[in-house]
Amino acid sequence: MYHSRFTKSHYEAGLKYGKILAKNNINLPNKIKISKERENFAKKCIPIYKKIFPEIIEEIKGISEALNIDYKSICYFLFSMYAFTFENKCSALAFKTDNEIILAKNSDFLIDIEKYSDSTYYKLNNSYSFIGNTTAFIEMEDGINDKGLSCALTFVYPTKINYGLNAGMIIRYILEKCSTLKEALIFLKEIPISSSQNIIIADKNGSIALIESNCDKLEIIENEYVFTSNHFESETMKKYNTNLNDDIYSHERYNTLKEALKNYKHDLEFIKNLMSGKYGFLCQYNRKTSDIDTIWSSIYSLKEKSIYRSEGNPSRKKYIKDNRLIFDY
Repeated sequence: MYHSRFTKSHYEAGLKYGKILAKNNINLPNKIKISKERENFAKKCIPIYKKIFPEIIEEIKGISEALNIDYKSICYFLFSMYAFTFENKCSALAFKTDNEIILAKNSDFLIDIEKYSDSTYYKLNNSYSFIGNTTAFIEMEDGINDKGLSCALTFVYPTKINYGLNAGMIIRYILEKCSTLKEALIFLKEIPISSSQNIIIADKNGSIALIESNCDKLEIIENEYVFTSNHFESETMKKYNTNLNDDIYSHERYNTLKEALKNYKHDLEFIKNLMSGKYGFLCQYNRKTSDIDTIWSSIYSLKEKSIYRSEGNPSRKKYIKDNRLIFDY
């Protein structure tokens, strides 16, 4: 897992990242061809990003300058992600007790992508500093910022899409621009959303929510603990679930989270054991017969102001404390 670090302006961060990509001969449009359908979809999303998140456009322009390509070709690839790609399989949860506020996520993805995953530190102008983990370049999949706001996404196979911000860019924006769950929910209610996803958010005050969402609807579940995998569970959102065979164990992983959270004391050691598969199936993929595995596991302890990450499958790799982020609360 890489440990990138980006500072100063969004453009300068993009320029630095583009130079890293160029050095490693990773040119997104050349390496990963996208369909004309994806390109046309992303074209309609560009004006939305320019209005809602113009800084990310500047970051993409920095990347494109370093790679000597048109910035729009990178937009086509990134802005259509999650609406047209279906490989992400994840489990996430959050809870609070008198002693703990914790959010955790297992990121299950293609084994071939494992070596490209990145745990990134961002400290950009006019933004909150944050640690974010990703397989999707400048988009984020889980993380925590210096104000004690943590969030994570789990992908849901889309049965409907529309022009807007996708899951990875939503997480990126929340980490950069929001300091509380309330602020994040205001943002989510105002923006057009392109993809289908579950998002869990927890803040330092102990406010916790699961948001099931797609381009049509947004269902918010606030509770002392929430959990999710790769399908919708609320009555409002169930109609948007795919009828494809659940070959990614989404329901089995969901039931593991449900039973463990119901039956065991909620603390840091419990979370490490749960995410490591000690209470049921969560990360026990067979790498010999499957092309996916848990490629990292994140635990964010908001009262303790601590980040723990297993850089690999937590049933085999230990959690290590990450001390890069200086908290501001």
